[in-house]
Amino acid sequence: MWQQKTISITSKGRGTYDITGEIEKIIVNNKKRKIHTGLCHVFVRHTSASLILCENADSQVRMDLEHFMAKLTPDGNPLFSHTMEGPDDMPAHIRSILTSNDLSIPITAGQLMLGTWQGVYLWEHRLRSHHRQIVVTIQGQ
Repeated sequence: MWQQKTISITSKGRGTYDITGEIEKIIVNNKKRKIHTGLCHVFVRHTSASLILCENADSQVRMDLEHFMAKLTPDGNPLFSHTMEGPDDMPAHIRSILTSNDLSIPITAGQLMLGTWQGVYLWEHRLRSHHRQIVVTIQGQ
């Protein structure tokens, strides 16, 4: 059995957004086709945002990741020629490529099998607000 839904998120600009609860709702509210054991695949449909499985207890972890990426791919770097949408355009693409546009998480007993301190985050790499679509596919028995 399988099910697929799309989550829409409007970011407020660069940063991380916890989407764990939205994904869990899809699994738990799947009354018709309750999946007890399976896999949850999460995919972001954009080239300037990514998905991360990250520490959910201390927001400093995600802030440190942001600081690291800012040093690695600074906005406005003269190295980049692709600046069609501004100085954060190419750095956002690089950030997305270096991280991930999808995650696969096991489902056991009808729940995501995340570790105690793990959460699923949309990582917006653009400076301004964007509307993002995340496809969640659950499959199993």
